[in-house]
Amino acid sequence: MTQLRVLLVDDEPIILEGLSVLIDWEAEGCKIVKTAANGKEAYEYLKENEVDLILADIKMPIMTGLELLEKIRTENISDAYFAILSGYNDFSFAQKAIRYSCMEYMLKPVAKEQLLELIENVLEQRKSVVIEEEEKKTWQRSYLIQNLSALIRGKWEPEVLAYVKENLPFNGPVRYVQIGPESADNLEELSDSEIWELRDSIFENCRRFLKEEGDYCIKAILGEEEEYEISILYSDEMADKHGVSMEVFMEMLLEAATERIGIPLVALVGKEVEDIARISNSYSSACVLKSSRGFRTQKKIYYYEEEVQVNQNKVVLCKQSLDKLIYAVEQNDRVAINSSVDELYGEMESAGLTGEIVSMNTNYLLFQLIHLAVEQDETVDQEEVMLYISNNVFDADISRGSRAHLRRFACEYAEYLIQLRKNVSRGVLMDVEREVREHFAENITLKDLSKKYYVNSSYLGQIFRKKYGQSFKDYLSNYRINEAAQMLLKTDKKISVIAEEVGYHDTDYFISRFIEQKGCTPARYRKNAGESE
Repeated sequence: MTQLRVLLVDDEPIILEGLSVLIDWEAEGCKIVKTAANGKEAYEYLKENEVDLILADIKMPIMTGLELLEKIRTENISDAYFAILSGYNDFSFAQKAIRYSCMEYMLKPVAKEQLLELIENVLEQRKSVVIEEEEKKTWQRSYLIQNLSALIRGKWEPEVLAYVKENLPFNGPVRYVQIGPESADNLEELSDSEIWELRDSIFENCRRFLKEEGDYCIKAILGEEEEYEISILYSDEMADKHGVSMEVFMEMLLEAATERIGIPLVALVGKEVEDIARISNSYSSACVLKSSRGFRTQKKIYYYEEEVQVNQNKVVLCKQSLDKLIYAVEQNDRVAINSSVDELYGEMESAGLTGEIVSMNTNYLLFQLIHLAVEQDETVDQEEVMLYISNNVFDADISRGSRAHLRRFACEYAEYLIQLRKNVSRGVLMDVEREVREHFAENITLKDLSKKYYVNSSYLGQIFRKKYGQSFKDYLSNYRINEAAQMLLKTDKKISVIAEEVGYHDTDYFISRFIEQKGCTPARYRKNAGESE
């Protein structure tokens, strides 16, 4: 924290000299930046300079200390801490001083101990103000991210759009960009805490590169257990600041994101939309890229417009084979699925099996499968279905984009549709609630619970969100934070100990989550509770 800038104001030079040497100002974290002989001189200085603490005599020629205080407050010249020095023990003076936020009313001669106490109080208050400002900034960013996430998901009210537009530094066309591990296989050997650290590192790398636009970098859109990617709101103004094209900017961004990460990353650039109100369309297009990139030639950066563009003279849509495959998936007919995949690949191979052919046919397949899910349950979130498709984990010995890849994919999706047709939510959700109550401090995931209760993880996630209005991850996090809040009020345990006992091994991450939910730090939460008693 920087030194306190101090202004001394008194018409008696001997008093000014005495105050200057009464204490070791530098040792106390202060610096006398100006001495003034009256309020008018101090006022002129304050119009051009900032100070943190003003000590002013109450009786001076030209302009008194009280007049100076009143003038700088009513004209919003300075909000510096103010102390009145007076030889008069007059309550009326004190009353007026208090009215204009005077911190201290000190009788002359000022004792050394009194001055030291004043400085200590100022430093303490200043520290509290800094903390409050940081907490306010954290809350404001959290609220902006919350609203941006709602816009990206396509679930928002008019006031959400208004707030985001008011706080965006750019207008016009925007894109949704996602950066994450090239493959889920890269994460198999990592623990949950290591994966979170990895995501945090990617996030911080992106924020450092984006600088002031770093506030439009988001860790998690949906809050799912396996959401490892970083989301970024992109405008051409970002590239313009660097004097480069969008393509070069994306290469720079991906390079920055990969710094000291240790695993390859990939960027998915959604289609351009004309306004932030339609950013969910760009997000959906990035989800399509994510879902289908396993069927295509591997790249570091995928652009939606590039991947979906087709040359009608060269590209063939194998509609008959695709429709057979879709019907087989709908019927959960494994034999028919295998034969339909063979037929589809045979037809694509005869046409040349180019990236364009695979892209066109894959997109058709994915969108039709999504429509099948929606027909089973109209409340199903299409974006979540996309996420399910993209997060399917295939055996390590199966090459992405191969026949075996598509066979496994189609079979697993068929099982997913079966789950949609079954109403399994009633008993399972009660079991999940119990698991959270009994094991909230443990590393429980939706994937583990889905295996335990024989329910498809994606479907379980959807019915959970439908009932509780939030993801399982957010539900668990909120439960943990509420438990922590109770422990803060009922025990004197250290914050690090409480964090560990509710399931957070990283204290900093725990504090961040606590601020996000409760609007203040754990320490302030405990302090405020004590003050209200």
